[in-house]
Amino acid sequence: MNRTAVFPGSFDPVTRGHESIIRRAVPLFDKVIVAIGGNAEKNSFFPLDIRVEWLRKIFNREPKIEITTYSGLTVDFCKEANAGYILRGLRTAADFEFERGIGQMNRLMVPDIETVFLLCEPEYASLSSSIVRDIIRNGGDVKQFVPKGIAVEIRKRG
Repeated sequence: MNRTAVFPGSFDPVTRGHESIIRRAVPLFDKVIVAIGGNAEKNSFFPLDIRVEWLRKIFNREPKIEITTYSGLTVDFCKEANAGYILRGLRTAADFEFERGIGQMNRLMVPDIETVFLLCEPEYASLSSSIVRDIIRNGGDVKQFVPKGIAVEIRKRG
């Protein structure tokens, strides 16, 4: 059985919640592909190449983690990457309802790909990239909300 998981998202910017989910997934899978997807409904705050750079910096010592980009349907990317799982993090019941619908549609399109949910750590339940972007826009300090090593870079670019 293929134990490769794709963790899709915009990571605009990556948060400590994202980092936690990814690190906790590493022991569960042979490989975790962190895939930054193009989303036509979202206007990016940070350029794609910078988000890739940040993720590679954060996980540079993790041989089981790959950072990449994709466009189109996540299930199509999973097939191309030979990944049998889609990894998603859940913060709230609203996240579950939203993610459940997407997971069910993905399963109807490609029955061989399973969606796996990990609950976020309680301290990250209210943390989101959009909240971090709002803090940045208003001149706040985001270092407690983003992974170590990129807070200064995020602040410079924000």
